[in-house]
Amino acid sequence: MSVIVIAFTTLDGFVSDPDGRAGTPGGGWMFRHGPEAVAGDKFRLGAALDEGVLLLGRTTWELFSQLWPYRDDAFSARMNAARKLVATRTLTDVSAWANSQILTGALVDAVKQEKRDVVVAGSLSVVRALMAEDLVDEYRLITFPTLLGTGDRLFPTDTPPVHLECESAERTGPAVLACYRRTGR
Repeated sequence: MSVIVIAFTTLDGFVSDPDGRAGTPGGGWMFRHGPEAVAGDKFRLGAALDEGVLLLGRTTWELFSQLWPYRDDAFSARMNAARKLVATRTLTDVSAWANSQILTGALVDAVKQEKRDVVVAGSLSVVRALMAEDLVDEYRLITFPTLLGTGDRLFPTDTPPVHLECESAERTGPAVLACYRRTGR
């Protein structure tokens, strides 16, 4: 079992408001490069999505549940078929998106007990909780040639040192997909 974090990020490491829905200054930076920059399985999830579990925080789940069920391309079918766990303290009904269930118990304990790959999309608070417990095995980052200068960073300034190995890097439209894996485990 691996914990895989996937994220869209700017060149200066910010993950805030990539689609512009939050209305922040500089938001929407991801789509300035066109929708094809993020279409399909850009993160190369494949079997991790088919056989694993997608872990989402409430805000990301709410956004995704309004988008993915209404799309009908091949990747959307995979997203809709994937098992989804929602880390939330407020939602009681996740029936709006097929195969979603509310995570019961403590987030970290649930991830430690999971037998399948766990893919965390967006969900910065979930990512940071898993980072704090040293549970992230892999980062798949699509980095866009944009500098924001402000916002939420994937890796905050107080993050302890973590040593990663670059497994791959490839251009995907205007951006770069890089896969980094933990070393020394």
